[in-house]
Amino acid sequence: MSLTIKVHIAAHFHLNLRTAKQAKLTDYNVKIRPKPIYHSNQLIAFQPKMSAAVQSASSAIQSSLIEPDGGVLVDLVVRESERGLRTTEAESMPKVKLTKIDLEWVHVVSEGWASPLRGFMRENEYLQSLHFNCLRMKDGSIVNMSLPIVLAIDDETKERIGSSTNVALLGPTGDLIGILRSIEIYKHNKEERIARTWGTTAAGLPYVEEVITPAGNWLVGGDLEVLKPIKYNDGLDHYRLSPQQLRKEFDNRQADAIFAFQLRNPIHNGHALLMNDTRRRLLEMGYKNPILLLHPLGGFTKADDVPLDVRMEQHSKVLEDGVLDPETTIVSIFPSPMHYAGRDPAGMGHPTEKRDLYDPDHGKKVLSMALGLEKLNILPFRVAAYDTVEKKMAFFDPSRAKDFLFISGTKMRTFARSGENPPDGFMCPGGWKVLVQYYESLQAEEATQQPAILTC
Repeated sequence: MSLTIKVHIAAHFHLNLRTAKQAKLTDYNVKIRPKPIYHSNQLIAFQPKMSAAVQSASSAIQSSLIEPDGGVLVDLVVRESERGLRTTEAESMPKVKLTKIDLEWVHVVSEGWASPLRGFMRENEYLQSLHFNCLRMKDGSIVNMSLPIVLAIDDETKERIGSSTNVALLGPTGDLIGILRSIEIYKHNKEERIARTWGTTAAGLPYVEEVITPAGNWLVGGDLEVLKPIKYNDGLDHYRLSPQQLRKEFDNRQADAIFAFQLRNPIHNGHALLMNDTRRRLLEMGYKNPILLLHPLGGFTKADDVPLDVRMEQHSKVLEDGVLDPETTIVSIFPSPMHYAGRDPAGMGHPTEKRDLYDPDHGKKVLSMALGLEKLNILPFRVAAYDTVEKKMAFFDPSRAKDFLFISGTKMRTFARSGENPPDGFMCPGGWKVLVQYYESLQAEEATQQPAILTC
């Protein structure tokens, strides 16, 4: 992904799952370095102080958030007073071992990012999501749910579960994570899932090859209970605000409009242009205090993406250098994994052929027509690119297309890896330095791992 806003919302913010993509499992773990290769103030230092203009505004201003899908924000974490009893109960149940990505989905569902979903999908929910990209609620309302959230199990696990109606969920290290109640086990038709999710069954889809193809032949759905909040102990948990915490923060900021930017790449000045221009547009529309939710993806990303801890350090530099205004920005990690299957306005490469898998213009059209998003005010945005005449990131002008340079996330990472500087004005110097130092550390690590060559 180079330039894309995953969610662009004025006046309202919908804290719900809107994932599009995912990929290779190799090198999943982000290594938090005992001795960082860089050091600067953490993002938490940017606790905004309300400007005089905002402070003088009426205290009655609220964030005007719409209701979560289903009317109530889902929270599936067991109360602390009940954890001992539930843990004892779980210990006697058949066990299902979760992968690291399964655990991320548990995190997503348990905090309400996928409201009104209350667990891994049963067959009816799965088929609705897979075939219609939405769920029909009991009251007849439609909820957008374009990505199935399912838990795969193998034949051995299915046999071990037997006729049990409840199962305990174990984390990747074997610790008790939660309970899945009133379960339903059904066939995992992988080809159908792949075709419906990606629009192709071509070889080379990283998530398919690494996750779905080797996964079990069965899916198990049920009501989820999580014994305690999901933590990663990676030094970044304080950036993982839940939907409930974010809603409180929006009200604390007296926001009258919330707009969000999700990304898995370091922030360059093109991203910042889109975010700052959106705030300008909201102010022109009459809003007094639009707040940006900067929402870096915190779940699984493919092996050649920049790790989360490095991205968070880079984001801190963007705020520190004033490229984004820390007083009107909330930084919070979105815990979902990536699927790498969305319609990106910068194009999405076919896994085996040199062409786009989807029409780059279809994303905004599909989003504007999608069922279940009627409550949202979706603001289209213009494509940004590097203006070689003005020496800065600017909105693309088709009348002088030859003057613009499109620098994808892949190309940006290639620049940093090779030590080559991008064009002036592409990224703030402090943010770029973080990336260069990260890739230098990788190269130094790789050099130490090279086998010695003996000569005689």
